[in-house]
Amino acid sequence: MTETAPKPRRRGRPRGGSDARERILAAAADEFGAHGYDAATMRAIAARADVDAALVHHYFGTKADLFAASVGMPLRPDRAVPLILAGPRDEVGAGIVRFVLEQMEDPGTRKRAVALLRTSIGNRMATPLLAEFLQRELIGRIAKSLGAPDAELRASLVGSQIAGLLMARYIVKLPALAGASIDDLVARVGPTVQRYLDD
Repeated sequence: MTETAPKPRRRGRPRGGSDARERILAAAADEFGAHGYDAATMRAIAARADVDAALVHHYFGTKADLFAASVGMPLRPDRAVPLILAGPRDEVGAGIVRFVLEQMEDPGTRKRAVALLRTSIGNRMATPLLAEFLQRELIGRIAKSLGAPDAELRASLVGSQIAGLLMARYIVKLPALAGASIDDLVARVGPTVQRYLDD
């Protein structure tokens, strides 16, 4: 009996079914919810969705991308902040504040961001999950760029400043803050963020 050669592997998108993307998102939500951001793996999510692990990467790229898609994250500071950190050092504080505020100018982004913030605050499952994501993908990157003994604290203070600004302007809607221009807020809040990074 003649042995047949194995079929060559097809190029292109790995197989997983027409509803694979939706299954991956559902599996990711379950996996992140069960194990947290740090402990969840792309391989475990693929197994839960019953798809090839390569398909998860094909649709979503990185774990951060998949997490953002699974929770409907409208802002991607984990993508923007490394670019800001690579720019002029004395403009990082203003750059971070401007990025966040300009992103929030889009009504669709603002609506989803406010919904995510409201959902995350005090939610037994969502709060630690979002905190893990921000710690790993944002605060950790800022801290690494500082190279100071208290870098984690400095980076966390940056995060607290931005979170407080978002809460006060878009959720609590303090009148003067909600009505201030982006340029005014960048000029006033940017130096505070910069001090956390440099002083």
